[in-house]
Amino acid sequence: MAASAFFFLSMNGFDKKWRTSVLVSGLITFIAAVHYLYMRDYWADFGESPTFFRYVDWVLTVPLMCVEFYLILKAAGAKKSLMWKMIVLSLIMLVTGYFGEAVDRPNAQIWGLVSGIAYFAIVYDIWMGESKKLATAAGGSVLSAHKMLSWFVLVGWAIYPLGYMAGTPGWYDSIFGNLNLDVVYNIGDAINKIGFGLVVYGLATDQSK
Repeated sequence: MAASAFFFLSMNGFDKKWRTSVLVSGLITFIAAVHYLYMRDYWADFGESPTFFRYVDWVLTVPLMCVEFYLILKAAGAKKSLMWKMIVLSLIMLVTGYFGEAVDRPNAQIWGLVSGIAYFAIVYDIWMGESKKLATAAGGSVLSAHKMLSWFVLVGWAIYPLGYMAGTPGWYDSIFGNLNLDVVYNIGDAINKIGFGLVVYGLATDQSK
């Protein structure tokens, strides 16, 4: 919530074309903050991992994080088809992850595999595909911001499969079974959502000078 206040209150300091990007950053952290209040209450009442509320949060915030890629690359010629492709891939990743974690746990490994394929499709696009080409053409601070956001997706988002494996049965029980999935997810959300927004904030600041 503090990150949301920071992003919202700083919007007037940027050129108009960057305000939407900063607004989206604030929305991502605001939505997360609201859902964490629900998750806290659910944990207090039932003593169980608030899986449903986590995925509702992610279904709203992860596509918005994909939108950020489109917004920063828009000036370089990014089309809405790129944005929708990344949104669809992110929803496939999340929906199949939810099925594995909450609906069809005996087949969690299969659902996790499908979710992972969608994730790596996003990784491919931002590191070697259309998004990367547009960022390279834009150059300068846009390329630097794109690269930093890409690292968040590659390394930061990789935290979530650890939580998934900590909370579902599979061949990985002996490796990740002792991890606390809620702690893993909480750390991942804080790093990725706030960090993502700060990268966009830095780009908007640089471009507005």
